[in-house]
Amino acid sequence: MDYTVQKLASLAGVSTRTLRYYDEVGILKPARINSSGYRIYGQQEVDRLQQILFYRELGLSLDHIKAIVTDPNFDGNKALKEHRQQLIEKRKQLDRLIANVEKTIAASEGRINMSNKEKFEGFKKRLIEDNEKKYGKEVREKYGDEKVDQSNAKLMNMTQEQYEEVTALAEQVTQTLAEAFKTGNPAGELAQKAADLHRKWLTYYWKEYSKEAHAGLAQMYVDDERFTAYYDKEQPGTAEFLRDAILIYTGQKQ
Repeated sequence: MDYTVQKLASLAGVSTRTLRYYDEVGILKPARINSSGYRIYGQQEVDRLQQILFYRELGLSLDHIKAIVTDPNFDGNKALKEHRQQLIEKRKQLDRLIANVEKTIAASEGRINMSNKEKFEGFKKRLIEDNEKKYGKEVREKYGDEKVDQSNAKLMNMTQEQYEEVTALAEQVTQTLAEAFKTGNPAGELAQKAADLHRKWLTYYWKEYSKEAHAGLAQMYVDDERFTAYYDKEQPGTAEFLRDAILIYTGQKQ
């Protein structure tokens, strides 16, 4: 069955403007343009739109989605199975959060006692799961399962005070790095302060710190496009700037 822009938009619950934009950026082209100049979509395009919307629901950027669905080796059936597993994991996380809320309600009503550690377990687990999903394979290959598992365990065992400290420290790293980037000097005082704050932030997660591992992580920020995208989202080039600052800080670059 063929669909016009309006019919496909109505079927999928998206706007016609969205479909036109997907066409413009090359993520979802119509099967053809008819004699009247209307975009016409077939079954293949319907299936692709479903995949795109699945990925959007999982929080992927359009650029990332485009890279996936336009890959010559893209396997739609395999992708659906991956979607299913990701949704199952998402459901597990929601179940944990619901259980946490229910315990909090019961505690506030005096029916049970709830420790401060229990109040934040769900959020910590979500952070670990998100990191594993995004970066787990690469980080485990670089540092080994034991070190990653130790880091995850250290996070789960953080007190609420420590968790608040590391969260505030992460924000301080971001702010200092942004200011340092404006100077253009990775060896400057601000950049080196950002590198030192980054080291302090790492010590909350790593069992033991080493300059070599710190430098290796900084290089990964540049080598892996997902890390680069995270650091470059406000100011392109920030990932490389941070890498250079850390290499200087650790003595790996003069």
